[in-house]
Amino acid sequence: MASNEYEAALKQGRRSYRTALTKGEYPYLPVLDEMISYTEVGLIDNLGIMDIPLSKIVGTKTVGRSNAFANNFMPLLPGESEFGMKWGAVYNHQIEAGINDPIVAYEFMGQFYVQEGNKRVSVMKYLETYSITASVTRLVPKKSDDKENRLYYEFLDFYEVSHSYDVFFSREGSYKKFLKLMGKKPDEVWSDDDRMNLHSACYHFETVFNKAHGDKLGISASDAFLMYVEIYGYENVIGQSGQNMYRDLQKMWKEITLAGQGSQVELVQDPEKAKATLLNKLLPTGTLKIAFIYTKTTETSSWAYAHELGRLYLEQAFAGKVETMAFDQADTEAQVADAIERAIAAGCELIFTTATQMVNQSVRSAIKYPKVKIYNCSIKMSYSSICTYYARMYESKFLMGAIAAALSRTDRLGYVADYPIYGTLANINAFALGAKMINPFVQIHLEWRNVKGITAREKLEQEGIVFVSDSDMITPKNASREYGLYVKKEDGTLDNLATPIWDWGKFYEQVVKNIFSGGSTEVDAQKGKKAVNYWLGMSAGVIDVICSKSMPHGTNRLIEFLKSSIRAGAFHPFDGPLYAQGGVLQCEKGVTLGPDEIITMDWLAENVVGKIPELDELTEEARALVEFQGFRVDESGTEKKVDSRSERTGENGEQE
Repeated sequence: MASNEYEAALKQGRRSYRTALTKGEYPYLPVLDEMISYTEVGLIDNLGIMDIPLSKIVGTKTVGRSNAFANNFMPLLPGESEFGMKWGAVYNHQIEAGINDPIVAYEFMGQFYVQEGNKRVSVMKYLETYSITASVTRLVPKKSDDKENRLYYEFLDFYEVSHSYDVFFSREGSYKKFLKLMGKKPDEVWSDDDRMNLHSACYHFETVFNKAHGDKLGISASDAFLMYVEIYGYENVIGQSGQNMYRDLQKMWKEITLAGQGSQVELVQDPEKAKATLLNKLLPTGTLKIAFIYTKTTETSSWAYAHELGRLYLEQAFAGKVETMAFDQADTEAQVADAIERAIAAGCELIFTTATQMVNQSVRSAIKYPKVKIYNCSIKMSYSSICTYYARMYESKFLMGAIAAALSRTDRLGYVADYPIYGTLANINAFALGAKMINPFVQIHLEWRNVKGITAREKLEQEGIVFVSDSDMITPKNASREYGLYVKKEDGTLDNLATPIWDWGKFYEQVVKNIFSGGSTEVDAQKGKKAVNYWLGMSAGVIDVICSKSMPHGTNRLIEFLKSSIRAGAFHPFDGPLYAQGGVLQCEKGVTLGPDEIITMDWLAENVVGKIPELDELTEEARALVEFQGFRVDESGTEKKVDSRSERTGENGEQE
């Protein structure tokens, strides 16, 4: 029996050996002693006896028998050799009594290298066992700014509380995200039950992941597990059977495949003409039912109010052809899930979830109900099960800055921002550049609405700044004239000079037109291969600037000229040269920033007076939003660290 099993293992080893040679890879086991000969080890730590995942055992400590194994730990020597006989004896022992003696292994950078027990590891890998008992010594390299080193030190912080090797992520910020999904604080020490639950869940997931040939994709089982937990929720994953896990994994397989390909994002900057296609077709047989889901209410949130205006516009544009319904106060994932369920139960075939915070539940529901089309209002999201959409608000902010500088008699303008997330910074900088185009000496004094202990408007007033760019829209329940661009006069009254418009109805109209035409945009048909993100601006009619009728004629002509130029693509607010605070060159002369550079902008223009607040300076609500948005992946699959600031476009996320 053992001889037959050895021959089967030998075939696996020789196949792996040939494949490695074909790819130009090293065909044998890597040797730790050779690897650390050029690495400065800062700490040697004896971790004692523990169970370690076999998938993370990748090589040997010393050169010894390294050439007896292929790089997958399967044997290469003939079955009649002494090595083959001993391998067979270990196999028989495992089948008859079980291997109980711990191997001796060294851990380096999250992977294990065997000093004693290579044959035991080979047999257990052949039997597709999940873990093995080992006496582990950790070799810790000295800290450096290398990405792999930073990732490893993030793991060490995770290990301090978890004492678990069941997950090892490849993207910065993943451990923090995983702990949050578990409902644990970063410094909360795990119980034995916590470790056992994770160990069991990872065992089941790795088993079904390999069964689905996930090991052929460009994504590790740990990274795929994080996606799985993010979509289905940790509390639902714990205790889940392998059969149910396999079923749910198949439902989200497009998302796993997309992540394995580098999470490519197709950024659509203008709506394309609808083209007939069999993919993503949504042909209403009668009245098309559409649901809109809001956080808070349309009376208490200007953000929800803006989308509500879009919903009402849609009903007018397609009178008798569409039926819309709105669900508000969906402030938690459970409330979002409930709203989507109620919408689907009411027969809705198209659902718009209008806040970034709703994206995870939107994906879960889209996977659960593949015939329902779900759009989430966010940008730079690498999910193929849903479409996302947002507006290039920086175009209108550039015009607002030009208007402010043209009308102000001073060199000091004010800007009140909401959340320190990507997109906000593009808006601030566009305002600053628009003002500087009119007045090269102007300075923009930046204050943040959601910083603890600070009232932004009062601070600007104390500094004597009277021209201010503030909230984009009014909040119906607490109507105020402190929105858009306004000037505060000596008697304390306000004059509203201009306001940016989020005309979501124009976008919703385009989506519904495509549906009634029997097709979708050509790029929308790529879903499953790329994530589709609509990022729309003035050319699509989604944003605009409305000016006061008292605007001087010359200023009005200039703004209309700039509007037309931006719409036609003849003028771009972020043409170089562009300098950040401190005179740091961000874009050379003759170069225009690309979409990704604008969306992920993390610097302030040189004429901005102020700073980006740290996470602990924010209010609880603002901090929760910023932490939620975390880390994202660009089109090339390159991970960006954002210091707790998101890659989301848009000043508000959920605007007040």
